[in-house]
Amino acid sequence: MITPTLYRKRLIPNECILLKDDIIWEVTEDHILTKWKTLKPKKVLHHGDSCYYLNKGVKVSRFYTKDNFLICWYCDIVSYEWNEDRSSLTATDLLLDVLVYPDKSFKILDMDELAQAHAEKLISDELLQRSLFTANHLLNDIYDNTFYEIYTPVFEKL
Repeated sequence: MITPTLYRKRLIPNECILLKDDIIWEVTEDHILTKWKTLKPKKVLHHGDSCYYLNKGVKVSRFYTKDNFLICWYCDIVSYEWNEDRSSLTATDLLLDVLVYPDKSFKILDMDELAQAHAEKLISDELLQRSLFTANHLLNDIYDNTFYEIYTPVFEKL
């Protein structure tokens, strides 16, 4: 499989960014594994790595401080879109996020943004439903204590 160019598309704010500095570590039919530094400097977040789970509608990232302390697993609910020759992939953020902390607690973010995006017709009914179903599936994996078993082994390759 060829190494694609990666883009991150957001609905709020409306932007599409070429992830030109991300290092693509591995590409398979099921996932794309990357390493990166923050696009915009943050107080705590310095760098991380991500796995684009192409068949799950989830991008799971490990967020680290400058001194390599794991902040959390950040799970973006996304929609993937390949260009015609599969040389580039756009991951559209469907707004819902789930953070899983090292102590296994978790937090759901941006339900208000998802509702706002739908009200403003920035997201279709189909993508709204996909976001909710995917988040529900991810949360069930967390509730069932299978999150680490399902989503984290691929990161051992980094």
